[in-house]
Amino acid sequence: MTVATTLTAVILVLAVLGTSFLSGIFGMLGGLILMGLLLMVLPVPAAMSLHAVTQMTSNGWRALLWYRLILWRVMPGYILGSLVAFCILTWISFQPPTAWVYIGLGLVPFLAVAVPPKLAPDIRRPFAPLLLGCIVMTIHVVTGVSGALLDIFFFRTDLDRRQIVATKAFSQTIGHFLKLLYFTLVATRAEVDAEVPLWIFGISIVTAMAGTSLARFVLERLSNRAFQLWTRWLAVAIGGIYLLRGLAIML
Repeated sequence: MTVATTLTAVILVLAVLGTSFLSGIFGMLGGLILMGLLLMVLPVPAAMSLHAVTQMTSNGWRALLWYRLILWRVMPGYILGSLVAFCILTWISFQPPTAWVYIGLGLVPFLAVAVPPKLAPDIRRPFAPLLLGCIVMTIHVVTGVSGALLDIFFFRTDLDRRQIVATKAFSQTIGHFLKLLYFTLVATRAEVDAEVPLWIFGISIVTAMAGTSLARFVLERLSNRAFQLWTRWLAVAIGGIYLLRGLAIML
């Protein structure tokens, strides 16, 4: 193993630990940050695949920790919508350029905040889960991250922060699994393996579980108001950075 490979592995492990911890508290910020970091060192297919594995683990472990609070009744529609979008995207074999991914990452938080309260959808309404599944799967392929869009369907409701985190965690586990499957089909396996050795995937899985477990203690002590306020404005700040990054790449 070369010094460069070892250094990259250490950086990736620290990034996964820190971002999994953030995701465990806010339900989405960690994935947003991690996607941007991975794009700095990896091409889009490899970055999407590693991001999918770490976030699938982080969200899956979080869903297991809070499984009693998941809104199971919205999941059938959400899964159906995700599968419809997955089939369409796989058929057209769309693979976004790096600049598009950064711009998409930057725009998503602003779109979430810009929705007027009266027009904000509720995940519990009829057909809302189906629509959300379609949107989230599409955004997963374009930007790799969809947590801020999920927030539109959750944060203007009377749901408890733990219900929000639990339900988002389970839905994101499904979304990231389909994203991993998508980029495995669209990009060749060798294309991904050449950039990311398999052992890094293994270490990332363990690290993601550790970061998620540590975050549970913080979430228990955070108020619903502080949870919503910090999530919204941190997402906008990070989104602004990514938007500028994407525009800089294009120019």
